[in-house]
Amino acid sequence: MGHAAAPGRSRQPAGTGIAARVIIDPMANTSGQQEQATQFLREAERALKRRDAAAALGSLRQAEALAPHDFSVHMFKSMAYRTTGDLAAAQRACEKALTIDPYNFFARLSRGWLLDQQGQKQQAAMMYEQALAIAPSGPLPPDLVAPVERAREVVEEKNAALEAHLLERIADIRARHPEASLERFDESLKILAGRTKAYVQQPLLLHYPRLPAIPFFPRELFPWLPDLEAATPLIRGELDALLEQSGTEQFAPYITYPPGTPLNQWEELNRSRRWGSFFLWRDGRRQDEACARCPRTTEVLESLPMARQSGYAPTAMFSVLDANTRIPPHTGSINTRAIVHLPLLLPGVCTFRVGNVTREWRMNEAWVFDDTIEHEARNDNGELRVILIFDVWNPYLSEPERELVTAMMQARTEFIAALRR
Repeated sequence: MGHAAAPGRSRQPAGTGIAARVIIDPMANTSGQQEQATQFLREAERALKRRDAAAALGSLRQAEALAPHDFSVHMFKSMAYRTTGDLAAAQRACEKALTIDPYNFFARLSRGWLLDQQGQKQQAAMMYEQALAIAPSGPLPPDLVAPVERAREVVEEKNAALEAHLLERIADIRARHPEASLERFDESLKILAGRTKAYVQQPLLLHYPRLPAIPFFPRELFPWLPDLEAATPLIRGELDALLEQSGTEQFAPYITYPPGTPLNQWEELNRSRRWGSFFLWRDGRRQDEACARCPRTTEVLESLPMARQSGYAPTAMFSVLDANTRIPPHTGSINTRAIVHLPLLLPGVCTFRVGNVTREWRMNEAWVFDDTIEHEARNDNGELRVILIFDVWNPYLSEPERELVTAMMQARTEFIAALRR
């Protein structure tokens, strides 16, 4: 199961704005030319702040004569033309800047805005989409917040229109197959329309190739699930006894990063019992004292085909999520395992999302999912939510593969241990 990192980000843009300096210009091949061009750019910037477009354009013409291939010259020209209301000229200057620095976020956003203002919504949406794909990950400058929101709005309108068009064109075919399970196709349509993203396996430790990325595995792959569900009352009884003895004090924080570790999405839950665990097995080690306190639960677990890898699996635990608490999106460590959830204490509607699929836990109903696909959990109620969690082998892994993966991971552990001696 393991701790998780945030999903990867897109390539970072070359810049989010412009500055009064020469950035790229092989034509300005002397320091004197560059200094003069920079001075004219500074004069243009000051003129733009005064909203004196004529003065700005005059300075920019002189800068362009010295540095015709400089990104900043053309972006300042675009801004100056915007001030005059000549959006067509502003667009031409912005396009010239993009030929020099194609990955500049500010330039792509500006071009989208110019197209938007000229009523070219489809072209604007495409340009906005490109800008958002390279948007910086941190907070935006205040003057870019509204334009970025507008970009998202236009893109969303385009995506909604595309989704409606696609649904209309395939409606007759869907009508011919009323009994077919089309959840997978529906998700593909939303991905194609840009209404959602494609979630893939993102294991933090081992990616075993060619295993299908299935958010929730079909129940028929786990014929023992009814036996587990039938044991819910006796497992719940042992959980109740634990909670009556000392509440959640014996539930260790699940997230326990050491000081100095970048916490990212885990800052709120790090070393907090708001997401706590009572381990029966932990990273392949049976917790004898805990198992002795829950003998019937232990007996049930030992009768099931838990994944067994020395130092890695199984992990089996009661997982407590406090009232009004959310587990942020994350991914697990290794896709050769699958994770089983059995709800034991539900204070109300509690949701769980894996990729694009969101489900509600229901008492006496277990499920098995791929935790290397981004997932998150919510308890928006005023009381505790508790589930039993344990790991089994990925059902698409053969017996020889299981044996080999176990040996490989054990060899890795030995190698890492030798390095630390």
